[in-house]
Amino acid sequence: MLLPKKVKYRKMMKGRIRGKAVRKISLSFGEFGLKSLDSCWVTSKQIEASRRAIMHFLKRGGKLWIRIFPDKPITTKGAEVPMGGGKGAVDHYVAAVKKGMILFELTGITEEQAKEALRLASHKLPVRTLFIKG
Repeated sequence: MLLPKKVKYRKMMKGRIRGKAVRKISLSFGEFGLKSLDSCWVTSKQIEASRRAIMHFLKRGGKLWIRIFPDKPITTKGAEVPMGGGKGAVDHYVAAVKKGMILFELTGITEEQAKEALRLASHKLPVRTLFIKG
């Protein structure tokens, strides 16, 4: 009889974002998209600011898909905390974005409207982006 292996749980480390994206590299839902040209961490607040900028410009027109999700917790320790005492509390969440990843997709609007909406959203993000159409 085989017994299951003991699973060791590790703390989530910072890690590095290396290489190009192999998933989420083509438009799947919409006609227009916003593609990243760099790799970086995008926080949940930056994603929400971009979403608000797009929806404010569209005014109930079109449909938006957000292709990234902030699933990586980032921890910090308080100021003037001595060494030791374990890992700090979760401060915020980020999405690890690789080069070539699709961030947002739009459909149901004209190309000019999509360009302007995604341009406004790109100003809220810490990564260089490119407008693409399918």
